[in-house]
Amino acid sequence: MAVAKSNFVCSECGWQTAKWVGRCGECQAWDTMTETAAGARGLGAAKQVRAVAIVGSNAAKPITDVSTERVTAWSTKVAEFDRVLGGGIVPGAVVLLSGEPGVGKSTLLLEVAANTAKAGKRVLYVSGEESVGQIKLRAERTNALSDNLYLASETDLSTVLGQIDAVSPDLLVVDSVQTIAAAEIDGAAGMPSQIREVAANLIRIAKENSMPVILVGHVTKDGNIAGPRALEHLVDVVCHFEGDRQTSLRFVRSMKNRFGPTDEVGCFEMTGEGIVEVPDPSGLFLSRSETPISGTCVTVTVEGKRALIAEVQALVVKSSSPQPRRVTNGVDSSRVAMLLAVLERRAGLRVGELDVYVSTVGGVKLTEPAADLAIAIAIASAVQDKPIAHNLVAFGEISLAGEIRKVTNDKARTNEASRLGFTRSVDTKVGDLRAALALALNW
Repeated sequence: MAVAKSNFVCSECGWQTAKWVGRCGECQAWDTMTETAAGARGLGAAKQVRAVAIVGSNAAKPITDVSTERVTAWSTKVAEFDRVLGGGIVPGAVVLLSGEPGVGKSTLLLEVAANTAKAGKRVLYVSGEESVGQIKLRAERTNALSDNLYLASETDLSTVLGQIDAVSPDLLVVDSVQTIAAAEIDGAAGMPSQIREVAANLIRIAKENSMPVILVGHVTKDGNIAGPRALEHLVDVVCHFEGDRQTSLRFVRSMKNRFGPTDEVGCFEMTGEGIVEVPDPSGLFLSRSETPISGTCVTVTVEGKRALIAEVQALVVKSSSPQPRRVTNGVDSSRVAMLLAVLERRAGLRVGELDVYVSTVGGVKLTEPAADLAIAIAIASAVQDKPIAHNLVAFGEISLAGEIRKVTNDKARTNEASRLGFTRSVDTKVGDLRAALALALNW
């Protein structure tokens, strides 16, 4: 008898092989090879598709004739979350919110769901991780109770779709997409094939009914969203919820947004009564004493459209080892190493034999090059033991040649600094690093 042959196809990219392998030879993904019949077509196989006659409302129309009345965003009554979404939730939009375990994703979305329900809209909150009793206890603690907020604890996709038909919600929250599974698809919940099927069905329901959907996504140990990369392409908005467990400050950052700007950030504070908005977080990133202290400098960083005041602190001590230590917190370590080299070569500061510690205040992370000048001034202030003026702020990118380069949003940075009482600034108008240090430290 003839033996039936089979192929192994990658569920991520469609790569095929005659033998099973643990890692895809094309996309390098692990555990994605599934067995199929030899005659079955792979994901990348070509197949002739016949054209279908287009009639009625499906016909293409000029862009100037398209109406946008049904896609006007409505507020979630959480201003910081609306800021990240680009003004609110658009009907039919699918939002993916990811974050580390315990950072507060469920607490934030329960607050969003409750505020939306209190505004008169019907909200369905589906959880595959908690029972409805556990959600009710958390809602009582955070005052997130409303008759228009419906709770369901489900892990089966068919049952979730049934709940949607029964409730007919104006907003659907699924916590989380990795816990929902479709019985028709092989594999446990959280597998790439399951996540794709669940996401595809929820996106279809969202588009057909103009119902916005918010999905919670787990992250891997590397901080990436768990599951297939296609999930991020399918949804309309991707947000990342970040924060340190040791601090109460939380940030929601927009990574992708089809309806607004990306890289927008919203600030929250985790309290015993739930999560609270922080509309003006600049004061949280400052640690000002009455007497000036050496090794500190204030900068202005821009997150999306928001200008934030942040303080950089530096400490230098004589090294007791042949290899001096370089310890950073909240800033890029490789960027600090580069600035130390520029300070020694272009400004004449001897830092090669010193242990250097650089940190930010309040847990804020400075990733843009505009913080270079403030870091350099803080290190120079610590080396020379000369404090800078209380009303001085610095921002600008430093090149390897010691030049101060222009940065974006100069006006927004200056306005934010002036609003908080900083009357002096060392910025891109200064020619080079030596001149900036002389101006800041009165060399």
